[in-house]
Amino acid sequence: MTTFTSKQTTINRSAGYVFRFLSDFNNFGKLLPPQVTEWECDSESCSFNIQNMAKLELRYEVKQPNSHIKMVSEGKSPFSFDVQCYIADTSDQTCEVQLELNAKLNPMIKMMASRPLANFIDILAEKLKETCEEQPV
Repeated sequence: MTTFTSKQTTINRSAGYVFRFLSDFNNFGKLLPPQVTEWECDSESCSFNIQNMAKLELRYEVKQPNSHIKMVSEGKSPFSFDVQCYIADTSDQTCEVQLELNAKLNPMIKMMASRPLANFIDILAEKLKETCEEQPV
């Protein structure tokens, strides 16, 4: 399993706020970079294409209130993976968030996909901060 971890990010919103935001795939779509196309979601799953890479599908597996969300791959994703969101309150109105993508990659896919996947998880963390802080409380 190959792990890609975002930088730890401070968000000026409570852990509860960030947890509720991430618990809805409609919000998750707001975090995706421009290379993502064909975004589709319902309350518990989503699918999208990453340009020049693959179609990926996710569903929620764990939603531990205000601290942890785990999304796992399903369907026709070309490799098995999960995305984990770790959330920790630092004050009433601030929290620390770290995202982690764990992927089971064969050597060929690992060579081609490592950089895009590392960039993808960092972009998600940056966009999470921006998007949550732009929203009214």
